[in-house]
Amino acid sequence: MPLHNRAGTAGYGSAATATAPSRFLELGAAEARELASPAPGRGSLPARAHLESDAPRLSLNGEWQFRLSPGIRTAPNDGWQRGNGLSGFTALPVPSSWNMHGHGSPAYTNVQFPFPVEPPHVPDANPIGDHLVAFEAGPEFLPHAVLRFDGIDSAGTVWLNGVELGSTRGSRLAHEFDVSGVLVEGTNTLAVRVAQFSASSYVEDQDMWWLPGIFRDVTLQGRPAQGIDDVFVHAGYHPGTGAGSLRVEVTRSGQAIDAVVRVPELGLELAAGVEQQIPGVEPWSAEIPRLYDATVSTPGETVSLQLGFRSITIEDAQFKVNGRRILLRGVNRHEHHPRLGRVVPRDVVEAELRLMKQHNINAIRTSHYPPHPEFLALADRLGFYVVLECDLETHGFHSAGWAQNPSDDPRWEAALVDRMQRTVERDKNHPSVIMWSLGNEAGTGRNLAAMSRWTKDRDPSRPIHYEGDWSSPDVDVYSRMYASQAETELIGRGIEPALEDAALDARRRAMPFMLCEYVHAMGNGPGGMSEYQELFERYPRLMGGFVWEWLEHGITVPSPGGGHHFAYGGDFGEEIHDGNFVTDGLVDADRNPRPGLLDFKKVIEPLHIGVADSWAGFTVRNGQDFADTSALRFQYKVEDDGGTQLEGSVAVPPLAPQSQAVVELPAEVARYVAGLPESQPAVLTVSAVLASDTAWAAAGHEVAWGQAVRAVQPPAMPPAEEPVDVTDQELRLGPAVFDRATGMPTCIGGLPVEKLGLVLWWAPTDNDLGREWGSADERPLATQWKEAGLDRLHTRLLGISAETTPDGGEHLRVSTRMGAADKQFGVLVDYEWTSGAGSLALRTHVTPVGEWVNAGFEVEWARIGLELVLGAGTTTVGWFGQGPHQSYPDTGQGTRTGWFELPLAGLDVEYVRPQESGARSGVRSAVLSAGGRELHVCGAPFALTVRPYSMQALAAATHRPDLIPDGRTYIYLDHAMRGVGTAACGPGVLEPYRLKPRTAAFDVVLRVTGNGLQQM
Repeated sequence: MPLHNRAGTAGYGSAATATAPSRFLELGAAEARELASPAPGRGSLPARAHLESDAPRLSLNGEWQFRLSPGIRTAPNDGWQRGNGLSGFTALPVPSSWNMHGHGSPAYTNVQFPFPVEPPHVPDANPIGDHLVAFEAGPEFLPHAVLRFDGIDSAGTVWLNGVELGSTRGSRLAHEFDVSGVLVEGTNTLAVRVAQFSASSYVEDQDMWWLPGIFRDVTLQGRPAQGIDDVFVHAGYHPGTGAGSLRVEVTRSGQAIDAVVRVPELGLELAAGVEQQIPGVEPWSAEIPRLYDATVSTPGETVSLQLGFRSITIEDAQFKVNGRRILLRGVNRHEHHPRLGRVVPRDVVEAELRLMKQHNINAIRTSHYPPHPEFLALADRLGFYVVLECDLETHGFHSAGWAQNPSDDPRWEAALVDRMQRTVERDKNHPSVIMWSLGNEAGTGRNLAAMSRWTKDRDPSRPIHYEGDWSSPDVDVYSRMYASQAETELIGRGIEPALEDAALDARRRAMPFMLCEYVHAMGNGPGGMSEYQELFERYPRLMGGFVWEWLEHGITVPSPGGGHHFAYGGDFGEEIHDGNFVTDGLVDADRNPRPGLLDFKKVIEPLHIGVADSWAGFTVRNGQDFADTSALRFQYKVEDDGGTQLEGSVAVPPLAPQSQAVVELPAEVARYVAGLPESQPAVLTVSAVLASDTAWAAAGHEVAWGQAVRAVQPPAMPPAEEPVDVTDQELRLGPAVFDRATGMPTCIGGLPVEKLGLVLWWAPTDNDLGREWGSADERPLATQWKEAGLDRLHTRLLGISAETTPDGGEHLRVSTRMGAADKQFGVLVDYEWTSGAGSLALRTHVTPVGEWVNAGFEVEWARIGLELVLGAGTTTVGWFGQGPHQSYPDTGQGTRTGWFELPLAGLDVEYVRPQESGARSGVRSAVLSAGGRELHVCGAPFALTVRPYSMQALAAATHRPDLIPDGRTYIYLDHAMRGVGTAACGPGVLEPYRLKPRTAAFDVVLRVTGNGLQQM
């Protein structure tokens, strides 16, 4: 027999190879052997397209009966498949992930298998879920019907009325069973036994929660005698002539049949299998998702389709749709719901796709499996380019050097090719699908090549993607994960290092390049997006990429003090896990945007608006590939600290794709700014907004914007008029009181001060905890900081002195040295205080001393700033600077300059694992309502962070409930900050955003008022 058929028994002791007859005596032996078979499932029908048909259809979703057993050898075989007894069964909704309904617990791993790696065998500790439902079938389902399962994780065995129909393999793949002769009119009993782990688990090691169950729809479908089994639409577009071509294959039982294809809008009626040229069709693209309603009819059935005419070509190392090079502004998308697990309701899917469009995203990689079948219809209609990925990942074999990897094991070939067939056949009619992906992180091998060969033969119209083999012999695009900006530029220029095989090297250099994963969006970040986008737009070979990832996979759990928070790996008692690596995304698990999404929208905006410094006009460049700007209107707004002063619309003639224009603004705009006092800040914003409602946003939605900020001089230091008043214990200078023993203020304007001093560290971000790819130092940045003592610097007072100033007042100079135990390096810090006109001014001088080298590497700082701790809580913060969301040196592209005010809680970013966040950059002035007073701060642009808990509390916290306000206000006024990068998975901080030890001097001015917003 073929080798792959023997795999089900190999390795089961001497009985597997003995020549004499033998009997297996252990319980569940046959079921255990089947779960350990690498073969495809049994009994299901050949894969076919997901079709909208007028044939009878009955959803079997709803309340089922469920029983959980710890393993296949102890799972009862008590006649439950016929509905007998049902001892121990309870109600469970289907679709569902049973862990999310109190049956066992979720478990998370990224790469690691949660069981011993001995393919194809699975552990005895293998939860088994028995599902049962009774349903009524009418005569319309007789004599022929099929039972369809759209997703069972990981392996299902199916019975109808006690008759075993077969088994499923491929959790995110559809399986259909012919129930003709088994289904009866009236009451029927459907039973499904689901195993959490099977041999399939070795090829489904995706980075996500392990969540078993029947998690997608279950449907009974009537099959008319003269019905349609499958339809394959070939709708092409010829950009040179503007004509479309249409050929529709219609089959039953694998054979072509007669059918009529109708496209009413085109006045078209043709026979199936006949190709028709259609002049003047409107092509489909993500920017203009033009669809034509069509039907395919036989005497027994009519199928409804939506046609999108489009072509895909690769020319001159460029990826082209409809003859034009496109740029992917994409995200990787998993299916996850924080309370339902693998089940994502349709309204949630629709809302998240609209949210993507609202943030200028035009492409989705379905990482790392086919999505719910209804997802593709939405992608067609809303307009997304989709890279559709097969349900394949074997990442856990990486740790052993890919030994025993199924991708190169002939025993697995049938199963892996079956997975690819089910992927392609189900979704082949969707114009949004522009590439097929063989899978993800599955190494290399013969089975991937076999999958590619089958796919190219079945659907030559779409290119093939697979990132795992960089030599790219079986694919059509060169794909990488997390290549640095520098390497990406080399590839864009076509001068990347050569492959040893000259033929393969030449072949790869003729391919476009795609970053299937980049700018890992975990925690505070991602940094460095703008630099990637600039390269994508500069080099035609670069076709863009997909951010990892769209969605955090947090699971909602109750918080100890009430409310809820998101849990991650390790919170459910897993034996092994990968912690909070599962919570990385541009939106949280409830689909609320993170700051990274707001920045990404700006980075990838399809129009570039540059406002002239003179405020006389602006330039607009249409970066779209197909759409002109007729769907947009342009508006302007002038603001100063008194609010909006001018606003209006400006006419811009439709601008063709990839073209540019200069537009004049009304003369009153320039006249207004010319009339402002020299010191008065003002901001001009020009926006492109939707002119009318669309399927994904209402009229007025902002697509792109640009700003000009009237030059603002840094505030002048107030005159140093006040003398230093000395007592036995205190020093007084203007509104401040200082401790003579430390030189630090204890009170400013009646506000109690518990601490003020230089700070060079912050609570590590997820990126700080990751190892920077390509770095000579293998330690994560957080480890480098800790080992250098950056988080435990101690201050030694060198001296306090007062000096007379020309204004008749005095400077109060406090000289200190800061250093860590066991370290010779440190910093000299001089605090120079003056007071006048009711304000308190501080100039801080920072000078590194010693060689800031630890473990052989230069120590980098997180920040150069002041930590000011008030002994009173803060309620609101207002500021003029960048906002309203956070920004760091390599993030914040989506922030704009203006006047903002938020409650204290609104400044925080509730990352699942608490970390440094919440800085507002470019701040020129701010006011904090604290302790019944208002603290005003101004200075040369600085970063402002305000929290109700300390950095130490933030660093120690592992979940949101760990952060408890302590009644104080922790204020950070940063002269310089390090970027955040993406080292949680990928490159670290780019060189321009690193912060090496250096001298610095910076000023801040403080004023406390009793009430009202006194301007400084």
